[in-house]
Amino acid sequence: MRIRKLFKFENAHIVRNCSSDRCKYSIHGHSYQVELILQANALDNGQMVYDFGLLKGHIKDVIDSFDHAITFWHKDDPEYIKACQTFSARWVSLPVSPSAEQFSRVIFFWASEILKQTVMQNGEADISVYSVIVHETATGYAQCFYEDIINPQMGLLTLADFEFSDDVKKEWGDPLLWDKLKNGEKFYNPKVDLQVKP
Repeated sequence: MRIRKLFKFENAHIVRNCSSDRCKYSIHGHSYQVELILQANALDNGQMVYDFGLLKGHIKDVIDSFDHAITFWHKDDPEYIKACQTFSARWVSLPVSPSAEQFSRVIFFWASEILKQTVMQNGEADISVYSVIVHETATGYAQCFYEDIINPQMGLLTLADFEFSDDVKKEWGDPLLWDKLKNGEKFYNPKVDLQVKP
């Protein structure tokens, strides 16, 4: 079974090496909508794939890192990167270009890593990310699946290659979230007292 959770953010970027001159030479922004689709082969004690309330924690925090921020490819011109970091308090550095396609891969990767390190405590089983869809405009979106994450031709994704400004991190529920994720620390979902025994 699958469930879908919608997230939204406003973000600015330049997409280097693309065909459109407007996109590759000028900072521009989009109102993004992100569909995170989770799947499981069984339901938890609440007879849910995954409680939507749990997605308001770490996963929402990292996706919200993009909101009202400028995102850049860490291979871009050092002067451009320095200007982004100097004149924007909120920025995110990616190991890939900030296209809609790569946003979908990055969010899939982040959500998967968080779920892998989360200790489930309400009978959740086999929770995984099925797909991520990133709507960049009303007429266009990119959709990512697991095989896109592991495809080296699309760019290697490792936790150590992402960087967030201090202003982004201080708005997370846990400002040390990324360090804990990189160090493999466990995240704990709340324990649940069952009112009705299955």
